[in-house]
Amino acid sequence: MPELPDVEGFRKVLDSCARGRRIARVEVHDAGVLRGVSTRRLRRDLEGRTFAEPERHGKWLLARTDGPTVLLHFGMTGGLLCCAPEDELAPHDRVTFTLVGGRQLRYRDQRKLKGLWLADEAAVARTLEAQGPDAASVGREEFDEALARRRGTVKSGLTDQSVLAGIGNLLADEILWRSRLHPARPARDLTDGERRRLHTEMRRVLRSSMKADRVPPRPSWLTGHRDDADPRCPRCGTPLQRDRVAGRGTVWCPHCQPAPS
Repeated sequence: MPELPDVEGFRKVLDSCARGRRIARVEVHDAGVLRGVSTRRLRRDLEGRTFAEPERHGKWLLARTDGPTVLLHFGMTGGLLCCAPEDELAPHDRVTFTLVGGRQLRYRDQRKLKGLWLADEAAVARTLEAQGPDAASVGREEFDEALARRRGTVKSGLTDQSVLAGIGNLLADEILWRSRLHPARPARDLTDGERRRLHTEMRRVLRSSMKADRVPPRPSWLTGHRDDADPRCPRCGTPLQRDRVAGRGTVWCPHCQPAPS
């Protein structure tokens, strides 16, 4: 599932492929990814426009133009690619933006759980207002305040986009493992020292992941072992636990992250 580092990678693709280039043609191959906008309106409002500097907030990518903004959310299987016009259309290419000069920007998504919105500045603001602070730039004080208001577990707090924008399942598990915190710990019960450690490890994991444009499955990372046939903690060798107590999809080490009493 695309999380903050993946979307940052898509922002880089958009920036290098399309920034400053005029949109010659918009082709919708599957209108099932359009949200609140028709194919006709998308073409009418975007063809002839020029892509500006793109932005990212959490898992949202803002493809700004000199007119409306294209809001992109990648759901579980979405992606953004820079292609040549002669490149064969893939089965899950849903929308193609052909740019003056020949490049193409393609939105690809197998499951179509999210998609594309066309938004003016007011609509962009409403979308971002529903999000918490971006996880890659949130300061310690704002981070503490966000978690202190959370009634649930620390993992649910990290992955709730209205609390903190950009963190999904992989990032949350990696950050909590590095912080030696059990995912089912109540967020409100964390000590000041534990919140400080959590914020520090979150920033470290995000910095490394954003350089790789993904959560890298390195041997020294929990992410590098969660899908092993016999997954074990890369720190202590203890068999990793999955889906028990802490919620569906969660992986953690019972030795390094003791369960709350």
